[in-house]
Amino acid sequence: MSAKIGILAIQGDVIENVSSLVASIADLNQDATVHVVKTPEEISEMDGLVIPGGESTTIGQMSLVNGALKEVKQKVESGMPVLGICAGMVLLANNASDKVIGETKQPLFDFLDIKLERNSFGRQKQSFEADISMDSIGISNYPGIFIRAPAISSAGDVEVLAKFNEKIVAIKKGNIIGTSFHPELTDDLAVHKYFVNLVKESKN
Repeated sequence: MSAKIGILAIQGDVIENVSSLVASIADLNQDATVHVVKTPEEISEMDGLVIPGGESTTIGQMSLVNGALKEVKQKVESGMPVLGICAGMVLLANNASDKVIGETKQPLFDFLDIKLERNSFGRQKQSFEADISMDSIGISNYPGIFIRAPAISSAGDVEVLAKFNEKIVAIKKGNIIGTSFHPELTDDLAVHKYFVNLVKESKN
């Protein structure tokens, strides 16, 4: 049965994630389709969802206004896999602050018991690329691209997938994955392929 994978298209790296997912599905020869979604009605039809990098405050506020936040929470709590990238990972947290401005009081999906710091590695000009290993999910030497990246300073009941400079930069809990870095900005499809397989497994 075909799986529907959505990208939350309120703001951020939507097109890049569409391209990565389409290429991953083709490489895996999986029966799945990619959809750009915004409304609760569109999200309700998805079997998996990517929350892309962008401005986490904007994505959270607009998701709250249009009802998407409530629908995403219901779907993920019922087992739908979700991949949160950079700003998307911020939104997965139950506690987020900013390295510069401190407490943000922004709307969050509140899925994970983690304490997260936005802009943990610095602002735009401090962007960088580094090799990341996520051996527990079969991904090694991955080219992590960090742009105004968040990091997790403390984690509760979650699996730590990767660290960089002793900061947690990738996590997983059941059907939920979060990365500080941007897998849609590299030619390496390993993270998106892993997510496609996770969605297909959850549907079977």
